[in-house]
Amino acid sequence: MMKNFVQELQWRGMIHDVMPQTEEHLMEAMRSAYVGFDPTADSLHIGNLVPIMLLAHFQRAGHRPVALVGGATGMIGDPSGKSSERNLLDEKTLRHNQECVRTQLSQFLDFTSGAENEAVMVNNYDWMKEFSFLDFIRDVGKHITVNYMMAKDSVKNRLSGESADGMSFTEFTYQLVQGYDFLHLYQNNDCSLQMGGSDQWGNITTGTELIRRIGGGKGYALTCPLITKSDGSKFGKSEGGNVWLDAKRTSPYKFYQYWLNTSDEDAAKYIKIFTFLNQEEIEALLEEHSGQEHRKTLQKRLAKEVTITVHGEEAFVKAEEASNILFSKTAAEDIKKVDEETFLSIFEGVPQAELSRSEFENGLDVIGALAEKTKFLKSNGEARRALKENSVSVNFVKVQEGFMIQESDLINDRFILVQRGKRNKFLIKVI
Repeated sequence: MMKNFVQELQWRGMIHDVMPQTEEHLMEAMRSAYVGFDPTADSLHIGNLVPIMLLAHFQRAGHRPVALVGGATGMIGDPSGKSSERNLLDEKTLRHNQECVRTQLSQFLDFTSGAENEAVMVNNYDWMKEFSFLDFIRDVGKHITVNYMMAKDSVKNRLSGESADGMSFTEFTYQLVQGYDFLHLYQNNDCSLQMGGSDQWGNITTGTELIRRIGGGKGYALTCPLITKSDGSKFGKSEGGNVWLDAKRTSPYKFYQYWLNTSDEDAAKYIKIFTFLNQEEIEALLEEHSGQEHRKTLQKRLAKEVTITVHGEEAFVKAEEASNILFSKTAAEDIKKVDEETFLSIFEGVPQAELSRSEFENGLDVIGALAEKTKFLKSNGEARRALKENSVSVNFVKVQEGFMIQESDLINDRFILVQRGKRNKFLIKVI
């Protein structure tokens, strides 16, 4: 029995446009739907999470999700929402990126159970690589008029934009290639629905038009809103750039922090879109959060759910513990348990200096550690004043003048954290 997929998306605020009769079509039988993913990097980022969640909810509703890696379209570049052409990649790089994307999608989709609605991954390079230019313009291009293609927002916006370069023929034909993908999957994978962001509506409907004109059938389209932040800044970006799903690019700690630091307004929206919590659970969380916003109930649950889905329970526990260290009464003990990668994530951007290990053989005087050796404080006199004010900590433990930092004090056998007050931190890295 199929669950009502469209209804599920509606209460979550995940529908921007949907073609008429799509809901009825999906309630009749198990269907297949696809979403395309850009393989120009070896990791997806959180900007990809909405279409990923579309496929995940689609599978949970009893349908078959198809994840299309755009090996061919990745060699062209989608003009939608872009102001310039992208760099084109070779096949070897695209294949490597495809495997990385599959691994990340497997955190959300079932590819291996053998169930009737098991997820499928395809690469449009596999059916486009032998398609000659002459065959394509004869068999596909003749069915779509230039007037039809020019009317698409992705084309009009690019042509009327400020870019002096205009739009290349390569990018102009992108919608035909994506449209053909839909036709191919309709004919070979019984795929009747394409989903994506709202900026993809024009490309998707080109596919439904090809299905009608060439395939003699009916394709359906559904798009989700492009996610925005209430303060106007771009969703999915941090100070360091994209927030990636790959732990090597964005550590689980930073990933967790991104969600934890969302505003109340955004958290109320994101918890519906980026988690699998049901409507009753979310309404209870919203009620609990209301009036007690300082407790960050919504943000904590949002960060927990998304981090576990992407990185697993163990990574979440470490990220949560690391997040609490700076505010913990047991920070001095807790900091010793943190692995080096997480430690560096916590104190990323903190000023630092490198000292030789030999400096610690007989102990390093705290005044030297604060001033002469590191230049954290301007002078030995300033260091003495700070120590008399009882405002200096080493690895979260208050110290006085005369304290000697020993090699045994090194965190991960490499780091010393010194502080003046709560805000001014400095990292000593031992080499």
